[in-house]
Amino acid sequence: MNNNIIHPTLGRNHIYLLAFVFLMLLFAASCQNATSPSDDDVNNATKMTSPDSPSTIIDTIINNNTDGSGDNTNTNISNANDANTTNTTTNTTNNGDNQSGASSTSKKNSSKPTKKTENVKSAEVVNTRPAQLGTFSKDYLMGKFDPNTHPDFTTIKAQHASRKGMRLRQDAYAAFVKMYNAAQKDGIRLKIISATRPFNHQKRIWEAKWNGQRKVDGRYLPGTIKDPVQRAYLILRYSSMPGTSRHHWGTDIDLNDLNNSYFATGTGKKVYDWLVKNAHLYGYCQVYSPKGDDRQWGYEEEKWHWSYLPVAQVLTQQYKNTLTNQDISGFEGANTAVEIDMKTKYVLGINPKCL
Repeated sequence: MNNNIIHPTLGRNHIYLLAFVFLMLLFAASCQNATSPSDDDVNNATKMTSPDSPSTIIDTIINNNTDGSGDNTNTNISNANDANTTNTTTNTTNNGDNQSGASSTSKKNSSKPTKKTENVKSAEVVNTRPAQLGTFSKDYLMGKFDPNTHPDFTTIKAQHASRKGMRLRQDAYAAFVKMYNAAQKDGIRLKIISATRPFNHQKRIWEAKWNGQRKVDGRYLPGTIKDPVQRAYLILRYSSMPGTSRHHWGTDIDLNDLNNSYFATGTGKKVYDWLVKNAHLYGYCQVYSPKGDDRQWGYEEEKWHWSYLPVAQVLTQQYKNTLTNQDISGFEGANTAVEIDMKTKYVLGINPKCL
């Protein structure tokens, strides 16, 4: 008997066992492939669930800002990107801004950007609505008070004036200072050359012209003008009757020069153009605009004369409701006020934008 020959039964059993083990290994491998994700699947799953992924950020923006209609989706995404870009620059250049300031910047950047110069001006703009003031007396309206002792008045600082001692209402002066500072930033120098003029001051000016002691429009009135109304009309081209001047109120100022020609060219034109564009931001208005269909009466154009409207509008309305032409008196030529209709044609005959 050969001892090297394997027993037939034992050989078959080994073969069956090996085959069974092999099949089990194949089955286990198959189950492992079915339940284990690939590297790509892991990466994709991470991208979908990461709180920093673009899809998650967009979903958050939409959910937080939409009103349910879906119309705001694109706008909100765009604004978020713009705000992030702009705020990065802002925060880099303005280290130290507090949290509330940063929040304010974010809100501004979500809308149309604003120029730097406009931001400066808007921060300085004054309240241009009519002030909440009480009733002024007739004496105040007609300049029969002393601005040097009146509690509402202050002295104009030397840097803003052509000479010392001029007075102005505190509110009008505060607004002017803001306007002065804004103009200076733009390379424009504003200078007050005339401010408050009480009744007696205006009386001296008027009577000197009435009596031929002071020039009227570049010449002395000749004694041949006997008609008092015609004489008054000539003076009224540029000078007010006492008791009717806006300079009585402490709201009106003359700036830089008393000749329209100065404001037509060079430095004067730059000053005037700046005032036309910006003065209204500070409550000031050119009351004596060019005459035309909208202003048929009153004084000739005065490019230098600017009025602080928040108070002047109140005073103009009270003058209209309180005084009559008969109240205008106390100086030579006063008897012409009624025939001329001073209140309607001159006190109220101003730039309609300033009423």
